[in-house]
Amino acid sequence: PAGIEDFGAHDDADMFFSPNNNYYYITRQLFAPSIDLGSGKKAYVEFPAKATGDDCFSAFPGVNNWYETVKLNYGRDPYNGTGHYNPIPDTWFKMLHILRFWASKGIDAFRCDMVFMVPLEFWQWAIPNVKDKYPRVKFIAEIYDVAMYRDFIFTGGFDYLYDKVNLYDTLRGIQCSNFSAATITNCWQSIEGIQPHMLNFLENHDEQRFGSKFYAGDPAKVIPSLVVSSMISTGPMMIYAGQELGEQATDAEGFSGYDGRTTIFDYWSVGTLRRWYNNGNPDGSLLTPRERWLRAKYSTILKLCNSEKAISQGRFYDLMYVNYHNPTLNPHRQYVFMRSHDGVTLLIAVNFSSDSCDLAVNIPLHALEMLNIPEGEILSRELLSGETDLKTLSSSEPFTAMIPPYDAVVWKIVHRNVK
Repeated sequence: PAGIEDFGAHDDADMFFSPNNNYYYITRQLFAPSIDLGSGKKAYVEFPAKATGDDCFSAFPGVNNWYETVKLNYGRDPYNGTGHYNPIPDTWFKMLHILRFWASKGIDAFRCDMVFMVPLEFWQWAIPNVKDKYPRVKFIAEIYDVAMYRDFIFTGGFDYLYDKVNLYDTLRGIQCSNFSAATITNCWQSIEGIQPHMLNFLENHDEQRFGSKFYAGDPAKVIPSLVVSSMISTGPMMIYAGQELGEQATDAEGFSGYDGRTTIFDYWSVGTLRRWYNNGNPDGSLLTPRERWLRAKYSTILKLCNSEKAISQGRFYDLMYVNYHNPTLNPHRQYVFMRSHDGVTLLIAVNFSSDSCDLAVNIPLHALEMLNIPEGEILSRELLSGETDLKTLSSSEPFTAMIPPYDAVVWKIVHRNVK
């Protein structure tokens, strides 16, 4: 905008690092990455070279470095790791102005890339300063170290973190690499107390599409992963563009080529979404029967996350520890848990197997007592199919459920009058 200084306007480009600089400079060297920068008057020229976003402090980044992204200097000296934050660095003020500029446009949230590559002290300062004027704006962090999760929530001030290395990687391992479904227990245990801050997902711009041949190979196999991701906690679930239509990323588009992802770096669009949008008339008429079926499944499951308080507000109870030696339940392929709130309990079971299973789920007395569930028979409803059945809730008699291949059940038990 008019009157706003560019980054680097007053930098001392003879200094690799200065607390007052906006960039890191590779002094007296021309930027020369191993890509074509053009020729003649149209060539891109950068002198002196600046560090790239992935901490390449060299004038010669390779093709796999982030050569198109410049690293901003937030006051940390990369040579010795010291922070220079008093007085507040100029970069902080410039970034706060940018954040407030976009917040003033009415955006919902900021998705912050690789937040651990920016000093925690900056987020601790910037996020409250944005929310002071725009309290409804959310901050979502991309982060890859579970040990740092709590710092970026409680100190940094982030509302949500993408739980990639924890739940996402586990679910992908179950689907693709013969991980045991029982390892899902480790996921919630490692984030105990911060589950509401986890943003769960099965697809994003960095990851391969679930239905692609590089992942599950069939988008219809998504139901158990989707149910676990969306129902295991009170935190939010992200659906990526075209995921609910079973986008399989079969195009060899743009920078990345045919790799199971859909590009965000090129002028491109996703075929499933084009057909769903149907030139402004999204009536589903251009979708295949399989795509319509999958979208309806997503709709049913995700609506439950908002309509059922046991999911959006309720307590969680993992049933795996009392079912490891259950002959009807294969802990490598099935996962069972409960969610409960104000007299309503959901027993949720998923099946990652290509075979159907007839489960007889053990429910411990501790679960019944903790969730205030009376023992006895009660008419229950399975929320994904609409089926009703008389179910037994008891610590001495198992809860029975049949699950088709790559499917799930969500049995709703209302065990007292709810206001």
